[in-house]
Amino acid sequence: MPELSDRQTINLLISGHYADPFALLGMHQCAEGLQVRALVPDAQEVWLVEAAHGRRLVQLERADERGFFCATVPRRKKPFHYQLAISWPDASLLIEDPYRFGPLLQELDSWLLAEGTHLRPYEHLGSHPQTLDGVDGTRFAVWAPNARRVSVVGEFNFWDGRRHPMRLRKENGIWELFLPAVHAGQLYKYEIIDCRGDIHLKADPYAFEAQMRPETASLINLLPERVAPDEQRQLANNFDAPISIYEVHLGSWRRHSENNYWLSYQELAEQLIPYVKEMGFTHIELLPVNEHPFDGSWGYQPLGLYAPTRRFGTPQAFKAFIDAAHQAGLNVLLDWVPGHFPEDEFGLAKFDGTALYEYADPREGFHQDWNTLIYNYGRHEVRNYLAGNALFWLERYGIDGLRVDAVASMIYRDYSRAEGQWVPNHYGGKENLEAIAFLRYTNQTLGQNRPGAVTMAEESTDYPGVTLPPELNGLGFHYKWNMGWMHDTLAYMQLDPVHRKYHHDRLTFGILYAYSENFVLPLSHDEVVHGKRSLLDRMPGDAWQKFAGLRAYYGFMWAHPGKKLLFMGNEFAQGREWNHESSLDWHLLDEPEGWHRGVQQLVRDLNHCYRRQPPLYQLDFQPQGFEWLVVDDRENSVFAFVRRDQQGNELLVVSNFTPVPRYGYRIGINQPGRWREIINTDSCHYHGGNLGNQGAVESEAQGSHQRAHSLVLTLPPLATLYLVKEA
Repeated sequence: MPELSDRQTINLLISGHYADPFALLGMHQCAEGLQVRALVPDAQEVWLVEAAHGRRLVQLERADERGFFCATVPRRKKPFHYQLAISWPDASLLIEDPYRFGPLLQELDSWLLAEGTHLRPYEHLGSHPQTLDGVDGTRFAVWAPNARRVSVVGEFNFWDGRRHPMRLRKENGIWELFLPAVHAGQLYKYEIIDCRGDIHLKADPYAFEAQMRPETASLINLLPERVAPDEQRQLANNFDAPISIYEVHLGSWRRHSENNYWLSYQELAEQLIPYVKEMGFTHIELLPVNEHPFDGSWGYQPLGLYAPTRRFGTPQAFKAFIDAAHQAGLNVLLDWVPGHFPEDEFGLAKFDGTALYEYADPREGFHQDWNTLIYNYGRHEVRNYLAGNALFWLERYGIDGLRVDAVASMIYRDYSRAEGQWVPNHYGGKENLEAIAFLRYTNQTLGQNRPGAVTMAEESTDYPGVTLPPELNGLGFHYKWNMGWMHDTLAYMQLDPVHRKYHHDRLTFGILYAYSENFVLPLSHDEVVHGKRSLLDRMPGDAWQKFAGLRAYYGFMWAHPGKKLLFMGNEFAQGREWNHESSLDWHLLDEPEGWHRGVQQLVRDLNHCYRRQPPLYQLDFQPQGFEWLVVDDRENSVFAFVRRDQQGNELLVVSNFTPVPRYGYRIGINQPGRWREIINTDSCHYHGGNLGNQGAVESEAQGSHQRAHSLVLTLPPLATLYLVKEA
């Protein structure tokens, strides 16, 4: 224990450079009895009070004019519960001394955190209101192993880093402190003197609430209660369930017309959720809701991974939004970004003066595309931070699944890098082995601790086994976005119909690999920004052809093997690109021509039809669930196939991707009988030309397409038909 005569020690403490405050402050045994020391800048006098009966024992002497006080209680050897009665020029206060409390982190938790296998690190790191030894306050803990000193600063101590330096747990690099009388709702940060002696103010990586930009402080908040798993929601995520996802950016789905301001979580619960339910979607997927400093990143450059953004309300309001979705029968998916983070000074970058959360070498640790930093997935504490965050959203908010952003950028060291700009792994390859191990660990952890929740990978390469279990050398995701299908089919639909016969395989190729992974067919936000134009505007021809082509394309997509995802605005064929700073163009639904209402009605009917017809979803990932009937009619750009359920029931799908009607078109079928038309994208209900088959058609005992029976159909121009055999 330092001697009081050591002026250098006191000088270091007062200047904020003493790394072991508990060795000097608080109550300590000495030869004369018990000695109490306190650093209380600006105080006029300080008294030691025995808490048991409120009696003042002794006045602390001012050992240094800058606010260092000490006193000795003679002839007492056993430490006791004491308080400090402090007088300032304008106030007096009886306080608990933070430096009388012992270590906070338990040995097992300390071990698991250092080992990188703690399932719920957020229960111990960050800020947690609690009662300790009968005293109400808040426990703080932060990982900064290379810092010289870390202090909690906030509105409760005038943002003065000298007042509350933390205890360093040398075994794991975690700094901790319990502050009495500090409560939920108060702002705080960590003042860090880094390994170079520079001072930084850092937000809490584990904060459950954070200020909205441009402010950057963390807020003390309670850890949300665990949400019990729900069997119905688990079943709704299954491979044999209908999954139709409405992808939403909460800040631009709809805004207040008078001031272009965001809707709150409560208003979104009242408006968005009923709309998604009415439209027949089964899931709602939210672009990242983690707190982020730059609106233009759409949430994809997060810094508060544990904090829902305050743009739309409090974490409690966000929780109520999730609950409202569940009550409406919707599953909720979150876009999750463990691939990179921004360089903002108040965030994770160079957290303790070193590359703590990121790779040190910019060839490994810097994303050239996004000017962001890459997590060091090989570091145990970073793996804990990220994997724990994934489980946090599932357990504490009841989220039903995570869509993991930019997986390809994580698993390849040469992602978007030229030769010489990346570092090979220790085998000389381009795979990021630490990131692959992290993804497997995370998916395995979620599967074991939150059965029924799913993870979906946005993975744009042909990396094998994305949706295979880790024990089979896969990454362990449940679903993978089918980027190849999206690119091929959109490229086909953008062609003038006269040229489509030369690119027929763009629509047939997807089936060749459809069962290599569990796929989601995504028409996401990325397809309607950055000059790509809206889906409607990418269709060729005049207005009639554009709308008819889009309707036919949606019909083809909803019938194709794979789960469905559609970004907001596409369901009513928004004409302009998505703009995150304004509302969707809801006024288009009021136009007298009715084109946009027709597309909206079609998407609604496709969703409800999809959910009613097991052949469209039950065998999505098994080859027996799909069979081509017409695969080679390039000249007419016609495609026909059947979808099949587990009982062998079939649904016939026919698409004509030219603006020419096809009369008397014969298609061989497996099951003779009367086939009823249940979807016709050219129907007048969708503002089409209403050409069709008068509701139903009888099969003929005439062979076609290597089958003994056939149907003779009228195929409307630029249209898709669904037919089912009547019992």
